[in-house]
Amino acid sequence: MGSPKRILILDGDPHADQTLHRTLREALAAPGREFQDAPEDLGTVRCAHYDLILAGTVSALACARRMWPKTPVIVIAGAAAPEDVVAAIQGEAHGYFSVPFTVSALAAMVERALESGAAENDLEVLSARPAWLGLKLRSTRDAADRVLQFVRELAADLGAPGQENFATAVREILSNAVEHGGGLDPAQWVSVTLVRTGRGMLAYIRDPGEGFRFEQLPHAAVSNPSEAPFEHAEVRQRLGMRPGGFGILLARSLVDEFIYNEAGNEALLVKYFARSPR
Repeated sequence: MGSPKRILILDGDPHADQTLHRTLREALAAPGREFQDAPEDLGTVRCAHYDLILAGTVSALACARRMWPKTPVIVIAGAAAPEDVVAAIQGEAHGYFSVPFTVSALAAMVERALESGAAENDLEVLSARPAWLGLKLRSTRDAADRVLQFVRELAADLGAPGQENFATAVREILSNAVEHGGGLDPAQWVSVTLVRTGRGMLAYIRDPGEGFRFEQLPHAAVSNPSEAPFEHAEVRQRLGMRPGGFGILLARSLVDEFIYNEAGNEALLVKYFARSPR
């Protein structure tokens, strides 16, 4: 068995409540993992090696970047202020979760971060305004999962269930973009633009593929005639494809507006606020 994976919990506040620390340890505990709380004097651990850092604030992220520039950092903050989420992306955070968060989603991201280790960053920031966030990501599932968590946090003003509906719709289209448009090739890049307006939020996704036409998607549920809602499942089975094909249909049902360009490699998803944003 190899060396244990060492995880540092770095709050950025020496007087922080230890309840969250205990919760994180219990939720993320697994064989071969060790947790450590950061001491007040970080100089005492400057030369120590960590496989992952859980930062409580964007300031703690910045501190971690100075001391351990290659170590993956996940921010777990008390709130999802848009400017903090964007600052975390600029600071090359591996992910951002605000309280309350879904433990299973955090656990999955921690697992992937520990597996990937100090790898080349798979995100590029094109615009870093909370009202206009532009990103490029490599055509990998891990990169898509990271972007989707940032999208989920930035969509908090949509309220429940609007936030989750918007994030789910983006997930379906972004998954198609990296899998089909980018061919799951890390050398290919997908662009995502997230825009906040006075009425809601929109996501614009563009992939490097040749696109598609709806009439050429017999394996997708969106092409099913009304009298045969599961016809695509038989097509997928004949073609030896995995079960599925509901992505476009699901995304269309979860947002207020859903538009593809003529080629089929660019999509726009719009979700309106159910209330006035903060």
